[in-house]
Amino acid sequence: MNRFYVATGCLLAVTLLPQPAHAVSSAELYTVTAYSYGRVETRLRFAAGDGIISSFFAWKDGSEQAGMFWNELDFEKVGPCRLETNPIYGKPSANHSQRHTLAFDLCSTFHTYAYEWTPEAIVWRIDGEEIRRETGATAQAFVDNASQPGMQIHFNIWPGDASFGGTFDPAILPVHQYLDWVQFSSYENGEFKLAWREDFEGSTLPANWLTGTWSSPKNKSTHASENVNFIDGYAVLSLTADDALGPAGAQPNDTGSGGASSGGGGLPGTSGSPSGSGMSGTANATSGSGTAGSALAGTAPNAGASCRFGRASSNSAPWTLGLALAYLLGRRRQRTP
Repeated sequence: MNRFYVATGCLLAVTLLPQPAHAVSSAELYTVTAYSYGRVETRLRFAAGDGIISSFFAWKDGSEQAGMFWNELDFEKVGPCRLETNPIYGKPSANHSQRHTLAFDLCSTFHTYAYEWTPEAIVWRIDGEEIRRETGATAQAFVDNASQPGMQIHFNIWPGDASFGGTFDPAILPVHQYLDWVQFSSYENGEFKLAWREDFEGSTLPANWLTGTWSSPKNKSTHASENVNFIDGYAVLSLTADDALGPAGAQPNDTGSGGASSGGGGLPGTSGSPSGSGMSGTANATSGSGTAGSALAGTAPNAGASCRFGRASSNSAPWTLGLALAYLLGRRRQRTP
């Protein structure tokens, strides 16, 4: 549960205000470190179900803050089982979504999804095949605003609504998104060079990864760390009822589809500590990344949906009086599609 701390008068005392409860708990898994040009790829199976958003995306930390230039790249499963890709960028941010017709069911089989990000282009691939390419102004927007310090890699699952995602029915819960592996390659001298790979072989959260504990974009769920689990070599992200947290019934049932890597992937990484956050792997109290920060969520002038938005900390670091007053006045804003 996120905690909001409120300074009272001129004293330094704080009052704990719990975040409003949701009937549904969602999940988010993301890297501590941010990465610049290169390829990031993963073998995964998206979650089925109308109204379920199941995502793999890259996001520049702090994009949600007022006055900041937004940078985000998405693979999003929406509706019963449709795929959309999207570069979100700008100040204010704007969506550039495309819907893709695929010859396979992305919710019943595993496939390899990849972003290739270079100064010249952004390319989306599935099982090595290019499905979208952006150059020109779109590519330049990421060169100018995201190449330093880079973007973090995120996966999440959450409930949408009729405006984005479909018609969500809690009766279908629990549902799960499965990650087999994630790997990163740097872009050096015109080539992608494998930097590292995570196979999720352990039973606990790997080094350089964190879990989300904030409200999802439509404010219909709260991300819970209990809904990110590591089972038999898979990371499992679950969408559950609040009284049924965890991976109950989560079996990958891996058919082997889409198992081939597209040539060693990923983005170049700087070394970071699992307890850090932000672009360099160190705690960032301004943006609220990692385990030591807190932040007000930004507004979103565009009508589409983003996988990511600002969040409040779940630790005991107090807010400033200004943030507390903003919260009490109902001015705490969340990026709502």
